[in-house]
Amino acid sequence: MADGKWRRAGATLIRVIAVWAASALTLLALAGILPDFRLQSDDGDTITRTAFTAAWGAGAFGLLSALVWPVLVRALLIVPALVLGALVFFLNGSLLLIALRLIPDGRGDAAPETAVVVAAVMSAVASATSTAFAVRDDDAYRRRLSRLAYRRRRGRPADQGGPGREGPPGTVFIQLDGVGHDALVAAAAAGLMPTVAGWLADSSGHRLTPWRTDWSSQTGASQLAILHGSNHDVPAFRWYEKETRTVMVSSRPASALEMQRRAIERTRDGGLLTIDGASRGNLFSGGAGQLALVLSMAARRGKGSRSRAGYFAYFSDPANATRTALSFVAEVVREIGQSTRARARKVTPRVKRGGLYPFIRAFATVVERDVVVAAVLGDLFAGRTAVYADLVAYDEVAHHSGPRSRDAEKVLERLDRSLALIAKIADRTPRAYRIVLLSDHGQSPGETFAGKYGLTLKDLVRAGSGLPVPRRAQRTRSASEARDAVRIALHRPVEGGVDEQAAKLSDPIVLASGNLGLISFPDIGGRASREQIDRRHPALLSTLANHPGIGFLLVRSEEHGSVVLGPGGAEVPIAELSDEEGPLAVFGAGAADAVRRTDTFPHVADIMVNSMYDPGTGTVHAFEEQIGSHGGLGGEQSRPFLLWPRGLTDPLDIMAAESAESAESAESAESAESVEPGESVSAPVPPGGGLVGAEAVHRVLTRWLQESSGPQVPVRAEGFAGAGPVDEPFPPGVPGAGPTAARTAQAIQPLPPPNRQDPAPDATGTTA
Repeated sequence: MADGKWRRAGATLIRVIAVWAASALTLLALAGILPDFRLQSDDGDTITRTAFTAAWGAGAFGLLSALVWPVLVRALLIVPALVLGALVFFLNGSLLLIALRLIPDGRGDAAPETAVVVAAVMSAVASATSTAFAVRDDDAYRRRLSRLAYRRRRGRPADQGGPGREGPPGTVFIQLDGVGHDALVAAAAAGLMPTVAGWLADSSGHRLTPWRTDWSSQTGASQLAILHGSNHDVPAFRWYEKETRTVMVSSRPASALEMQRRAIERTRDGGLLTIDGASRGNLFSGGAGQLALVLSMAARRGKGSRSRAGYFAYFSDPANATRTALSFVAEVVREIGQSTRARARKVTPRVKRGGLYPFIRAFATVVERDVVVAAVLGDLFAGRTAVYADLVAYDEVAHHSGPRSRDAEKVLERLDRSLALIAKIADRTPRAYRIVLLSDHGQSPGETFAGKYGLTLKDLVRAGSGLPVPRRAQRTRSASEARDAVRIALHRPVEGGVDEQAAKLSDPIVLASGNLGLISFPDIGGRASREQIDRRHPALLSTLANHPGIGFLLVRSEEHGSVVLGPGGAEVPIAELSDEEGPLAVFGAGAADAVRRTDTFPHVADIMVNSMYDPGTGTVHAFEEQIGSHGGLGGEQSRPFLLWPRGLTDPLDIMAAESAESAESAESAESAESVEPGESVSAPVPPGGGLVGAEAVHRVLTRWLQESSGPQVPVRAEGFAGAGPVDEPFPPGVPGAGPTAARTAQAIQPLPPPNRQDPAPDATGTTA
C-alpha cells in the first residue's frame, strides 16, 4: 500500500513538472514571436537566465490560476453566465500580468492585449498537457474529473457503492434533443456515431426501439411527460390561454414553471428524479434536488434554483473556461463559413442564418454541451441515483441546416464523443451506472410554408378573414429553446417573440409550432365553434382546408362535436376519424388517436392546423423559419427513439403488463361512477403494440428506476405554489407511506417472465 502511495505521488509530481515545463516553453516561444511580450531585461539575458524567468512566470501564473481563479468566479456570481465566458480572456490576461510582475528584477512585461493572447495559449497548453498525462493514468484521470463532484460528495451517505462498485446501479438518461430514430440508425451505420454503433452491435449491449410522440411533437410536451408523467393540456410549443389573455411558451421560464406545476398537480407525483436525482440542461426539473441549466427554475429565486447555476461550477476551472471560450469562437466562425458556402452554392431549401444565430448555435453546440456533460460527470462521481440530461446541439443546427445536412452530421459526431466520454467515466466511478439514450422527438425536412407559397400562415388567416395582409410576407420567428436559454444566460427577459397581446381583441391570434399552427379568437369566450367562425369569417375555414400547404384542420362543431376538415370539402367527425382513410390517411398509424387526445385539452386552439405531409419525400412545411422542423404530425418528427441496456425489462413487456392490469381494473371498476380527480390511469397498449406517447415513456423509465433502486415515491413539491394535494409526511419507520406510495408499490410488482426471447438485432442493431 505504501508503495502504491509513493507511485501515485511520484506520478503526480511528474505531471506537475511536465505541465510547468510545457508552460515555460510556451512562454519562451511566445516571447520570441510576439513583439509586445518580453522575458528579458533591457540589456538582454543569457539563455539560462531567460529560461529561469520563463519558469518563474509559468509557475506564478499556474499558482494564481489555481488559487485566485475560483475566488474570482465566486465573486462574479452576479455576472451573466455568457458575460463571464467573455471575461475569461480578460481575467486570464490579468492574472498573467500579475504573474509577470512577480518575476524578479522586472524582467517580464507584456502589453495588455498581448497578455490576453499569451494567457489563453498557456491555459490551453497546460490543459492539453495535463489531460494527456492524466489519460495515460486511469487513476489520475478519475481524480481530475472527480474534482467536479467533490463538493457534492461531501456529506452524502456512504452506501452508494464503494470501490468494489457494490450496491444498486445508478441510471443516466441522456436525451439527444431532436434526433429521430431513423437519423440515429443512419448515423450509426455511416460511422458518424461509433459509440452508438458499438452499443447496437454488441449482442449483450443495448437495444433500440422507436416510439411515437403525441400530436405535439416538441420538447415542451415530450419532456414534461417524460420527467413529470403528464403533458395533458400542452397542445403545442406555444399556445394562447383566453382566460388570462397570455401566450404560454414552453421555453419561457414562467411558462415552463407553470407547466411543471400543472403536471405535478395532475399526477400528484414530484417527478422521475425525486429520489436522489439530478436534472441537467432540461426545460423541467423532474423533481430533482440537483439542478443545472433547468429552464423552469430560472423563474424561481433562492440558492441553487437558478438555471445558470451550472455555468459557474464549470467555469471555476480556468482550463475549462479557456477551452470552451476558444471552441465557442471556432463554432461561430464555422457557422459563418457554412452559411456562406450554402448561399454561394444556392443550396435549397435554405433559411437566413445571420444576425445572432451564429452565437446562438455556438452556445447550444459548445457552451451548453460542455457544461451539461461536465455536470453529468460530476453526478457520476457523486453517485447520484438518477441523472437526466438534455443535449440540444443537434436540434438547433438541424432547424437551420436540415436534419440530414453535413452540418447536422458533424454535430452528431461531436455528440457521440461526449457519449463516449460519459461511458468511459461511468466505468471508473465508485457506483455502477447504466446509460439510457433517448430522444424527445425527431425532425422532418422541408421548405418553409412562407418559402413555398410566399405568405405565412398568419397572412393566409388574415386573407381568409378579410383582414389586410402585408404586401411582403413577414418572417415567422423560429421557436428555439437555445435562443431563450441564451437570453437567460445573459440575464435578459425571455420574450414571447409574437405580437399577439398587442393585436386588436377582434383579430385572430396565429401561433406556430413547427408545422403545427394554432388559431384563436380572443374575443370569443371558450372554444369557438365552427358555426361561430363561419358567421364571422365565412371563407376562413374553406380557405385553410383547401390550401395545398395544409393537411387538415381540427375545429369544434356545435352539431357533430369536433370535426376534422381536409381538402376537397372532406369533413370527418372526430369520433369516426381513422388512420386508414380520410384526411389523416397519409400521416400513418396513431394519427387519429393523437388528434382525438388533443381535442380533449382545455386549451386546444379554436382552429388547429397541421401542414401537408408528403410520405414519398418525408417533407412537411413548417410555419416557422425552419427547414428541419417538429411540432405536429408528419414524418420523422413523430418517431424518436429509446436505446437501453439489455438488462432492463423490455418496454413492450412493461406496456403489455400495464394493459393487463388496466383491463383488470376496468372490469372491477365497471360500477364506479368516476375516477378520482388527478389520478393517473395507465392506458392500454394501442392496436399494433409499440410505445405510444411520452407519458408511456415516463412509465417505462420509472419502472427501470424501480427495478434497480426500489420504489420511486413522490415527494412534496416544495416551492410550487398551488401544486395540489400531496402525500402526508411519512411516519417514522414507514418508508413511502401514503396513498400515492401505495399505488406505486402496487405498480412495481414483478413482471411475469416474457413469453418470448429477445429477437436478434439486424444489421443496424434494431430489433423487431
